[in-house]
Amino acid sequence: MCGIYGSTIKYTPTQVKDKLARTSFRGPDATHYTFNGKNENIIFGHNRLSIIDLDPRSNQPLTYKHIHIVFNGEIYNFLEIKKQLQNKGYIFNTTSDTEVLCAAYLEYGEAFISKLNGMFAFVIYDEKEQRLFGARDRMGQKPFYYYFGENGFEFASQISSIQLHNTNLSISSKAISLYLTWGNIPDPFSIFNEINKLEAGHSFTLDLTTNTFKKSQYWDINSNNNSLFTGSYEDAKQELSYLIKDASTIRLFADVPVGVFLSGGIDSSAIAALASKSTNSKIKTFSVKFNEKGFDESKYAAQVANHLDTEHHVIDCNYSEGLDLIENFSEFYDEPFADASAIPSMLLAKHTRKHVTVALSGDGGDESFIGYTRYKWMKQVQLLYGIPSGLRKFSSRMIGSLPYYKLKMIAQGLQHDSLNDLYLAISSGIDNSWLQNTNDYTNVSEVKYLKESNKNLLERISDFDLKTYLNWDINTKVDRATMAYSLEARAPLLDYRIVEFARSLPTHFKYQKNNQKRILKDVLYDHVPKEMFNRPKAGFTMPFANWFRTDLKDFVLDTLTEDALKQIPNINVKEVQLRINQHMDGSWNRYPLIWKLLVLKQWLDKNGNSFSIK
Repeated sequence: MCGIYGSTIKYTPTQVKDKLARTSFRGPDATHYTFNGKNENIIFGHNRLSIIDLDPRSNQPLTYKHIHIVFNGEIYNFLEIKKQLQNKGYIFNTTSDTEVLCAAYLEYGEAFISKLNGMFAFVIYDEKEQRLFGARDRMGQKPFYYYFGENGFEFASQISSIQLHNTNLSISSKAISLYLTWGNIPDPFSIFNEINKLEAGHSFTLDLTTNTFKKSQYWDINSNNNSLFTGSYEDAKQELSYLIKDASTIRLFADVPVGVFLSGGIDSSAIAALASKSTNSKIKTFSVKFNEKGFDESKYAAQVANHLDTEHHVIDCNYSEGLDLIENFSEFYDEPFADASAIPSMLLAKHTRKHVTVALSGDGGDESFIGYTRYKWMKQVQLLYGIPSGLRKFSSRMIGSLPYYKLKMIAQGLQHDSLNDLYLAISSGIDNSWLQNTNDYTNVSEVKYLKESNKNLLERISDFDLKTYLNWDINTKVDRATMAYSLEARAPLLDYRIVEFARSLPTHFKYQKNNQKRILKDVLYDHVPKEMFNRPKAGFTMPFANWFRTDLKDFVLDTLTEDALKQIPNINVKEVQLRINQHMDGSWNRYPLIWKLLVLKQWLDKNGNSFSIK
C-alpha cells in the first residue's frame, strides 16, 4: 500500500520531492523518484508502505527489463500468477507482487489485468513501445487522479500531489454542486476542472509519440442475468462460505502484523470468524467505543471477539481527539468529502496502527447482500407506488402537514414519479431546494443501473449503490482514513468473485420476508451464535447531531456565518441559514447539511485564494 505519482510535465527534482512529501503519510517507509525515457521526460515517484518483501530491492519505481512501474495496492493472487510465469521462463529477483505485474504485462499484454484479484492503481511505462498503461481495480478501492493538458500528463494517488506546483488548475463550480448533492465528488470528476478520476474497472493508455490518451472499461456488473446460480440454497451457502474464507485467507498474507476491524455487525463478524479459521495464530481485532448513548456498539464487538477468542482492542473515541481531526480533515481528504463516519474511521485507524500494519474490514456486505435499512424501506414503499399517482401524492401532502420532520421527509419522497426517481433522491438528498443551481446534478451516468430492465428493484438499487455509494464514498473514506496513519485496509467481501457470486444468486437467498443479508447471516451463524445479532442494524458514525447543538454549536455558528456562507458558490444563503436554525432549535436534524458545509468551507479556506472558481 503506497502513494504513486508520475508526470510527463517538466518539474524540478525539488518540486517532485514536494509532491511526494505532500502525501508521505501514504508510504513512510521509503520515498523514491526517477527520471526515465528519452531526455528523461517521464517522472515516476513512489511513497512506500512496506507490506510484502520488506527488502529495499522491492522499492519503487521498479524496473523489469524495459518496463518501469509505480503501483499502489495488493495483488492477492500474485503467487499463482508468478508460478504460471515461472513455468514460461520468467525469472524474478524479488518476492513482491510488483515485479509480477511487470512480467504479466510482458506476457499477456493489457489483458493481464483481468487475471488480477486485488485492489490496485498502477502505471507502467513501456520504454520499447513508448507508452504509458495504467489501471484501477474493479471496485475502486484504490484512488487514481490524473491531469491531461497541453503541457503534459500527471497522475497521483491523491489530488494534492497534482495540485502542488501546477498552475493550470481552476476550481470546478460544477464539482461543488455535485459535492453538495452527493456529499462527495462522483467519478470521473474532481474538485478541479482539469483533473479527473480514473473510474473503477477502467484502464488507460497514453501513446507518448502521438500524445493520444485512450480510456476503456475492462470490468462491469453483469446486467444480463445470464450466469444465474442454479443450485440449492445450501449449495449457495457452502460456496459463499468457501469464497469468504478464501478471500480472507489470501488477504491475511503479509510480512507485517495483520488484524481485523470488528464492529460487532454481520459483515465484520463474518470476516473475523472466517479469518480465525484460516490461521493457527490468534487474530487481533479492533473496535471503537463511544460514550454517547445509542452510539456505542463496542459491547457487541466484545461479545463476538470473546466467542472467537481474538486478541481484542477497544479504542475510546475521545471528544477532543475527534475535534482535532475535524480541524485537520482536509489534510488527508484533500478534496471535499462529507461522510462524517470518516472521523471515527480515522480514530480507529490511528490506534489500530499501533498494533498492526494491515487490517481486514467488512466493507461491501450491504451492497452485495441487500443489507442497508433503506432497501427494506424501498421494498415496503413499493406497494404505495402501485396505487394511482394522484392518490399517492395527495397522501404525501397529508403526511407532510404533520409536524414531525421524519414524516415530512417521507412526504417529500412520495412526491416522486417512480421508484427509481425516489431512490435517486434518497441517495442524493431528498430536499436540495437550498441549492441555487437549476442543473440536475443527480443526472450521472450510473443512473443506468437503476433503470436496468432485466433486474428487480432490490437488485437494481444494490447495483447502483455498488457503483456510487460504495465507490465514491465508502472506498474513499476507508482509503484516506487508513492511509492517513499508514495502515492498509483490505476488504474480503469486495473480492470480485464474491461480488459476482452475490449477483448471480436469486434475490430471496439474500432478502426474504424482511430478513436482510439472509445467506451471509447463515454463513456467520455457523460460527457465532445467532442470538448475538438480535438487534437493529447500526451505522458507524459519531453523535454529530447532538454535538452540533451542544459542544460544537459555537464552532458551527462561528464558521458558518452569513458572510462565510456567501463565499460558498451555488447555495441559497437564506435557505441554508433556515436549516441551520432548524437544527439548533431541535425541530429538524440537519447535521448532514451542516457537515457538508463545514468541510467545504474548510477546503475553500485553504485553497480558494490560490485558484479561481469556474
